[in-house]
Amino acid sequence: MLLLNSLANRREVPVSRGELVEIGGAFRIPDIMARSGVKLVEVGTTNRTHLKDYAEAVTPRTGLLMKVHTSNYEIQGFTAEVSEKALAALAHENDLPMAVDLGSGALTDMTKFGLPHETTPMETLTNGADLVSFSGDKLLGGPQAGLIVGKAELIKRLKRNPLKRAIRCDKMTLAALDTVLTLYENPERLAENVPSIRLLSRKQDDIRVQAQRVSDALRPKLRVRANLDVVDCKSQIGSGALPIDSLPSVAIALTPILSGRRSIGGALKRLAADLRRLPVPVIGRIEDDRLLLDLRCLDDETGFIAQFEGIGE
Repeated sequence: MLLLNSLANRREVPVSRGELVEIGGAFRIPDIMARSGVKLVEVGTTNRTHLKDYAEAVTPRTGLLMKVHTSNYEIQGFTAEVSEKALAALAHENDLPMAVDLGSGALTDMTKFGLPHETTPMETLTNGADLVSFSGDKLLGGPQAGLIVGKAELIKRLKRNPLKRAIRCDKMTLAALDTVLTLYENPERLAENVPSIRLLSRKQDDIRVQAQRVSDALRPKLRVRANLDVVDCKSQIGSGALPIDSLPSVAIALTPILSGRRSIGGALKRLAADLRRLPVPVIGRIEDDRLLLDLRCLDDETGFIAQFEGIGE
């Protein structure tokens, strides 16, 4: 919003129809653009957008060209999109800035942690973008915040906008962000020091050992409520980053013990609800008539086990 309002207020901004993203909480790119005071010009189609579509949309009323990273979905099949380099070249040919909403904002090459590649802000700037916006949380691993990096003269224009003061981060957020960014100065220890990267890069065998240990501890606590098994599963990386990719993980599968005329569906829902009401809510997923507790992100094993006391009664 700050970027658009500062650089293209009361002007037009072409965006591919395939990039009109809606993120959590029903926040939609078209709505944000309208609130920013810019006019959205849709170009291309949902599955195919070409450079000529952007070129034909450029007029004296155009304020900037923008590319939006579809960080929570992916279009597959008969598709085409314009690269960051090509769009930046077109923007600069027309004396326009080019901005990229990158979404999740991984600051390092995630493939070295066994994860799929995700474009970094530095790569996007190298491709010719003038400004890049991305999240401070998600793959970066910091607090929830919006970051904008790029050319100094454009950043100065953003700083002069009165809207900037209204939406700026507070000191606690800045302190947390500074702490996390400092960890990136030691890239060899990111998997150890940044919790999000550490948990995403856990090996399946390590999770299986923990799952067996936790299952053995929970079995007597849940003996009248459910049977427990250790099973392989898939962890979703996140709907705000790498939406179609998953990681091999291990879960504890809870199968309710039925009594009377109870149905498996009803028993599963009651068991899931009871776990959500624990002091620290436990969120599982119902799959194949079992409640799966994926242990990829379990840090406090002792605390997790202790709060199950009495739930099997």
